[in-house]
Amino acid sequence: MIKVMERTLTNSSGEKIDYTFQPAQGEARVGWLVILGHGVTGNKDRPVVTSTANALNEAGFDTLAISFAGNGASEGDFREATITKEVGDLASVIDAVAGDYPHLAYVGHSMGGAVGVIQASRDKRIEALVSLAGMVDTRTFAQTEFGEDIPDSGFMWGEETCPLSSAFIKDLCETVVSVLPQAERVSCPWLLLHGTADDVVLPQDTESIVRIKHSAVKAVLVDGADHSFSSIANNQLVTKSVATWLLETAG
Repeated sequence: MIKVMERTLTNSSGEKIDYTFQPAQGEARVGWLVILGHGVTGNKDRPVVTSTANALNEAGFDTLAISFAGNGASEGDFREATITKEVGDLASVIDAVAGDYPHLAYVGHSMGGAVGVIQASRDKRIEALVSLAGMVDTRTFAQTEFGEDIPDSGFMWGEETCPLSSAFIKDLCETVVSVLPQAERVSCPWLLLHGTADDVVLPQDTESIVRIKHSAVKAVLVDGADHSFSSIANNQLVTKSVATWLLETAG
């Protein structure tokens, strides 16, 4: 399976997608690959992504952590890194690896969670879905976090490498708005974890999924955890939960 990761991954625009492939440790879950996607202003090397990938490797899964186009070392313009475009990035990655891995899972953090919901709602190749502080109400997120900023003239949370674009805001507020409609169509097993102290993507986003999916999903609210599950205890709880759940799901 490792040979599939020796190739260059690109999206439909021909932009190179940077990635880190890590093979399973110990007894491997043969045929399984877990793809991991990051959140807003993030990349494949954010701790919440790398620690989850490590836990999955220890549990026997090959992992592929990606930086969406325009983020990290991937090619592309950050100003064009919308949910809609990142769904296309994920689809291109899946197309590239599905021939070698008959079983695919996707783990998405924050906005990467919204990307996963949209793709899983229409791509049965995703056999298991995990949302870590997953964004659902994208318009509310945009209004809450950037409502006082002027698109194309400022930066996200003051980060000069992350300009706030009108394309990004339009995609959140007009094109996507909410991923609840897509969530209704997700049929694969789905785990959601969310910190009760998350002030970036509110826990209500995960709760809204539970209200429409009921027992079809498993949701865990992590007491006191922030958006990135950054404390050692919360990080260990989340990564162990993801690995344990996926082992049970993979059978």
